[in-house]
Amino acid sequence: MSLLSALRTTRVVRPSAVLSSSSAASYSTKAPPSWSSLPLSKQKLIPASGTYPKGFLVSGISSKVKKSGAKDLALITSQLDLPCSAAAVFTKNVFQAAPVVVSRERLVDNGGKGIQGLVTNSGCANAVTGTVGLENAREMTKALDRMLSGKTTSGGSSLVMSTGVIGQHLQMDKILKGIQDSKAHLGSDHQHWMDCAQAYMTTDTFPKLRSKVYTLPESKVEYRMAGITKGAGMIHPDMATLLGTIVTDLGVEPGLLQYALTHAVDRSFNAITVDGDMSTNDTVALLANAGATGGKIVVKDLTSADFGAFKEQLTEFAQELSQLVVRDGEGATKFVKVSVEGAPSFEAAKTVASTIATSSLVKTALYGEDANWGRILCAVGYSGVKEIDPKKVSVSFIPMDGSAPLKLLHQGEPEQVDEVRASQILKMEDLEIRVELNLGKEATSYWTCDLSHEYISINADYRS
Repeated sequence: MSLLSALRTTRVVRPSAVLSSSSAASYSTKAPPSWSSLPLSKQKLIPASGTYPKGFLVSGISSKVKKSGAKDLALITSQLDLPCSAAAVFTKNVFQAAPVVVSRERLVDNGGKGIQGLVTNSGCANAVTGTVGLENAREMTKALDRMLSGKTTSGGSSLVMSTGVIGQHLQMDKILKGIQDSKAHLGSDHQHWMDCAQAYMTTDTFPKLRSKVYTLPESKVEYRMAGITKGAGMIHPDMATLLGTIVTDLGVEPGLLQYALTHAVDRSFNAITVDGDMSTNDTVALLANAGATGGKIVVKDLTSADFGAFKEQLTEFAQELSQLVVRDGEGATKFVKVSVEGAPSFEAAKTVASTIATSSLVKTALYGEDANWGRILCAVGYSGVKEIDPKKVSVSFIPMDGSAPLKLLHQGEPEQVDEVRASQILKMEDLEIRVELNLGKEATSYWTCDLSHEYISINADYRS
């Protein structure tokens, strides 16, 4: 499968059960000192260790773009004898930022092959910056090419991401010096990956990093996967104020890599929402360097068991990464899974789930811990899915502590709701809203958060 044909694929199959994997990270019950001021619920999301893909070196430093002096420049690189297959999914916002344009061009020009690195800056989005912004994004990729190989290759071998304030030009003197300075900070241990994750952050309150070890049924080799994401506000498909990078030491043909990423993102980064706003810079990139097999591409066939297993491993991993964004939603106090079952198609299930998850009335009711399930039903009704039959719809609250669900509506008939029990569930940090349409066998989930007073405060003060 070619990269271009994979990029044109719009219908992907629903995932089946995830095959064997093991998490390579351990998570803190107590965060490092720099994160000790966070609520325990967030501290425990910061990994204390990890096992990372072979052949990758990363760094995260301060180039002094941010006034605070916080880390703002991240590099993810693969050693020169292990060029990567690469794939990416980008924002559908019409005002696409310069790094989105440049990275897409690079992937098309290279056919998704021969990528050696990715440079990411935070603090300035390089969006709506005209021809100067495009030149600056290209210069960042050239600077990384030179740093890695001592020269600028004819086609270029680097990708670029940016995040931060829209409508401002990059401070290129600081960025270019930072890329050169980063060479001395590249490494492969857990702290290097943590530094890299911190450099992605804008309004995030904690670094979002995950790693895992997995195997595939045919190749019988132990592979590794690592991922970094950022985002807390302006989060909504397609995709969010969101950057994500996933790397693996598995070798995958570029067209298959793009197909797998599109499938995974549709069920993860494109299935989360914080506030219903779509950014100009959203990018999720996937790099595979075959470091576990000495550069050998082992996944070449769309119908192979290894490809199917990799696709499911990637989907599961992307879901875990993307859910960290929702858990860090600006001003959020609750993490909410919206499940839609019994839909006539995957698209219908996702449409209903998205409509519920983005409803301001639903989200404010969740913040107010109000069991106003009529708002949920109302969202189902205006979702635009024509097959919905009001006499078949059921709605429940599902507590995530394993206790009994609370039925609110059963096949169009309201239940006698226990308001005390409803209040108990809505006070929980994690809960699920489950909707059964009774129209078919398709199902999907969306992840969202509540909408609080603090969200307004954060975004009113963002530029200051």
